[in-house]
Amino acid sequence: MFDLTESPTALVARAVLIYGFLFVMFRFLGKKHTGELAPFDLLILLIISETVQNGLIGDDKSVIGAMICASTLFIIMQALNYVSWRSRKASRLIEGVPKVLVRDGVPIDPVMEKEKITKQELLEAMRSSGCSNIGDVRAAILENNGKISIIKAA
Repeated sequence: MFDLTESPTALVARAVLIYGFLFVMFRFLGKKHTGELAPFDLLILLIISETVQNGLIGDDKSVIGAMICASTLFIIMQALNYVSWRSRKASRLIEGVPKVLVRDGVPIDPVMEKEKITKQELLEAMRSSGCSNIGDVRAAILENNGKISIIKAA
């Protein structure tokens, strides 16, 4: 239960590599997919976690090995949070930047296409904000967390 079959260094290296790979993959997915989980998206996340598990801990099945990997992942998370907090440039790289989807009642189609936001999703966000007409929207912004913020025209 407590006997490591992998070296602590190997476990840390594995955790760093897997985290880096998944970070890049999720970063390229776009904001919509990380902010809104449909049942299919949740299923994929569960399968991904099962898929990378062996790559993360290798043949080690010890409690200590799991704690080393988990600690490494938490340290990476804290380090990225700190770097994002200290550097605006790093924050933009790590977290992305909000995207304007609508400006003064006019949808910005190239941005919506790039972010894979449908008109239906935009209309749903507008309705949630109490806005029924796109002409009443000063701005619709896709936030870093995948949510759409609606700013009503005055």
